[in-house]
Amino acid sequence: MMTNTADEMALPNLQTEQQPQISCERFVKTFSDHAPRILLLYGSLRTRSYSRLVTEEAARLLKQMGAETKIYDPAGLPLPDSAEETHPKVAELRDLMLWSEGQVWCSPERHGAMTGILKTQIDWVPLSMGGVRPTQGKTLAVMQVCGGSQSFNAVNQMRILGRWMRMLTIPNQSSVAKAFAEFDDDGRMKPSPYYDRIVDVLEELIKFTLLTRDNNDYLLDRYSERVETAAQVSQRVNQRSI
Repeated sequence: MMTNTADEMALPNLQTEQQPQISCERFVKTFSDHAPRILLLYGSLRTRSYSRLVTEEAARLLKQMGAETKIYDPAGLPLPDSAEETHPKVAELRDLMLWSEGQVWCSPERHGAMTGILKTQIDWVPLSMGGVRPTQGKTLAVMQVCGGSQSFNAVNQMRILGRWMRMLTIPNQSSVAKAFAEFDDDGRMKPSPYYDRIVDVLEELIKFTLLTRDNNDYLLDRYSERVETAAQVSQRVNQRSI
């Protein structure tokens, strides 16, 4: 049992000069007034792609909620490492990643997993640009469409992927079962509990984006990175030699 003596409470491994006081006073008090910038990705190239239709419906809803939205078209994006980073589709994707403050990922579930088309888009995002992940601190909502009964394998995988990219994945999520039955001939989603859940998800995304976007510098300030030199950070995150 600890007796809280001076020796027991000492922290010789802690660089105290690199650990400023954690305080609510360090959060910003004045918030940005521009529209939240939301990037939407989908995971299918079919002519009638239900993940794209959900994504387009989500973009309409987000605009109604006051967001600025951009949808990335993955058609023509090469496989990772099969082209140079200067490829136009790669450059477009990376620019959108940097532009965004929040993101929506929507994938079909194929063979119990997110599609390679969705994963390829994330795989083209560099782990570091100047020692920091370009997706770090951005909010994320994950959604999936199912050809049959409702499943959550794809959204669960995307949550893991979002965490790896250091994104703030919101608690809510959407999974649309039998997606083929949820859209009319014009590609618009029909009223249903699935539609209502998507509205819930997007409202939550906007709220979390507004709450966190101006405080990213403080929220993402880490002790382990403060004690590292810039050279050490670059060496740690650089994947080129692997």
